[in-house]
Amino acid sequence: MSNSPWSHSRSGSVSDDIDFAIRGEDLQFVEIELDPGESAVAEAGAMVWKDASIDMQTVFGDGSASQDGGFMGKLVGAGKRLVTGESLFTTVFTHQGQGKARVAFASPTPGTILPIKLDSVGGTLICQKDSFLAAARGVAIGIEFQQKMMTGLFGGEGFIMQKLTGDGWVFVQMGGTLIERELGPGEELHVDTGCVAAYTSGVDMDVTRVGGVKTMLVGGEGVFFARLRGPGKVWIQSLPFSRLAGRMLAAAGPLGSKNNAGEGSVLGSLGDIVMGNN
Repeated sequence: MSNSPWSHSRSGSVSDDIDFAIRGEDLQFVEIELDPGESAVAEAGAMVWKDASIDMQTVFGDGSASQDGGFMGKLVGAGKRLVTGESLFTTVFTHQGQGKARVAFASPTPGTILPIKLDSVGGTLICQKDSFLAAARGVAIGIEFQQKMMTGLFGGEGFIMQKLTGDGWVFVQMGGTLIERELGPGEELHVDTGCVAAYTSGVDMDVTRVGGVKTMLVGGEGVFFARLRGPGKVWIQSLPFSRLAGRMLAAAGPLGSKNNAGEGSVLGSLGDIVMGNN
């Protein structure tokens, strides 16, 4: 029905077909509906509630089919998750009963949950570290290295981002309000380095200077913007959690240092100065 909050699509996919609904406005959670035998994979500690017929199993890595190569495959998958800031383990929720059963997952930070059907964006989504919340079984969680030195240093997310691949539904958590932009071939968008939430694999990410020396020193926007060049889709978050945490620590007084790690860059407190956060 058109007025139903539940979203669903059937296809000959490798990942499990699932129904889901995003609940709430600012502090959201995703409710996933499973048929018998279907599974959802989520970050450890993300579950809000589940029906009794849904079984929980903690696994190494992301539980995807790509890790069926034995212990070494699982170890490599877990290592990739550790590098991107996630834990070594995920939890697989499988419906073992009859009829329909539901399980719900919530983001640990205020913001927006973005649902993406990976086969609708070419099978790959590149996003900020720690953004993965949950997915249909079969989605693989990997790493994306920033090949350009300047982008890795000043691009807001450091050298390593998350790469989600597969053909099923994935749910990623973003800070604040989320905006989607479609970029044509060669079209550019300049974004605050910490506000780049996710983009498709066809988008090229680089950095560009904010402007003249005066603008860089007193404009309050730091020295660099993230430059995103199409074709592809880009998702922008209005409030990165690192920025919110930095303001909260600053408001706490002398004991709360204003170190927010340069919005995720590898420069630490030096990044705060360069990026205009001090």
